[in-house]
Amino acid sequence: MNQDLAEMPLEDDIIREDEAAPETVPVPRSLVPHLSESAILLDIDGTLLDLMPTPREVWVPPGLAKTLKRLLERTDGALALVSGRSLNDIDLIFAPDVFPAVGGHGAEMRIEVDSEAVAAHAPPMDKELKRRLAAIAKLSPGILLEDKGYSLALHYRLAPHAEKAIYAAVSLIRADLPNAPIEVLPGKCVCEIKHSGFTKASGVRELMTREPFKGRRPFFIGDDVTDESVFAIMPDLDGLAFSVGRRAKGVAGHFDAPSDVREFLAHLLDDERDASLP
Repeated sequence: MNQDLAEMPLEDDIIREDEAAPETVPVPRSLVPHLSESAILLDIDGTLLDLMPTPREVWVPPGLAKTLKRLLERTDGALALVSGRSLNDIDLIFAPDVFPAVGGHGAEMRIEVDSEAVAAHAPPMDKELKRRLAAIAKLSPGILLEDKGYSLALHYRLAPHAEKAIYAAVSLIRADLPNAPIEVLPGKCVCEIKHSGFTKASGVRELMTREPFKGRRPFFIGDDVTDESVFAIMPDLDGLAFSVGRRAKGVAGHFDAPSDVREFLAHLLDDERDASLP
């Protein structure tokens, strides 16, 4: 087996629970006592929204947008979606609502609802490299290609048998282009390839230097291996991280499913209201 391929974690490795990880299920008031001093950072797929067979099938459950808008108001704008999706894709999912966001795995961000996107100086992926990677989708029916602009994703939820072949093909391309500055992000039934010069963590670090996020205590909720870079920097920012669907290392607690995350966020509003009562 190619060494690069051997080092790539497959889905079973990603979602396996870690026995040393925390068992705690988050309790809103004990973790986020004051929304006016907090920054809420949320992954989308598999965290806020349930995973679907294809990326285009995800949908926003009733009440979620209202909860997010109220939290945005209560935090004076310090709520952001943090996703591998582009800002344009995020806006299409949540339309007509618009939220601050870090998109493209940190390649772009929007600080405020009514502000223009801020480029993070992320270089686009080389066109020839993207073409070669895109051809991997032809390995099997059911492999779905998603061009995110700054990255390319190969979804195989409809073709789980193709997982090893996909990673083998990516590994061969990397071996042929050893100096290509790319990073492979294994996820839940998806293999994503992006430029190595930026991550969700680099995007969050930049976000936390900008108003209204600056000086606040962040808490981040994510589910996938692409979120682990943000889990890792939360202590540096005096923040807290929570995982979804698995008990990841370095987090303060975990949720079983996106529905639990949505309930948690709704309770944040209730707890904040109750705390303000005499």
